[in-house]
Amino acid sequence: MNITLTINGKVYTSDIEPRMSLSHYLRETLSLTGTHIGCDTSGCGACTILMGGDAVKSCTILAVQADGCELTTIEGMANGIEMHPIQEAFKENHGLQCGFCTPGMVMTAADLLKNNPNPTEQEIREGLKGNFCRCTGYHNIVKSIQHAAEKING
Repeated sequence: MNITLTINGKVYTSDIEPRMSLSHYLRETLSLTGTHIGCDTSGCGACTILMGGDAVKSCTILAVQADGCELTTIEGMANGIEMHPIQEAFKENHGLQCGFCTPGMVMTAADLLKNNPNPTEQEIREGLKGNFCRCTGYHNIVKSIQHAAEKING
């Protein structure tokens, strides 16, 4: 089946199997490997991307369902070599350890901050409830998102 998507500002057209998940399409067909696959059941959030500006778990969406959509993956967050403020905040506040969950956390944070530019600690923790990190206690992730909100809002 032919699909056409705009991903990180670039148009891609592919002939794919109708049963292919969006996460596998991104990783295997387009080599956008920043989208991680941790569980294939939407439980971990490692595969989170932005679809039409909203955070979605790409492992639970078929690539054919995204036909015609505009997507942003972690690869599309930076502006050339300049990191996005959320990425900078994760780096500056040690919001990652092994890094496996980080792309999904960054994409979820982008959606959270779009909808709530100045979230409280509790609102951040609530916003991250669908993303798991097995390395940290989330303290530095929350701190990173708070710092990103400050950077974005001046």
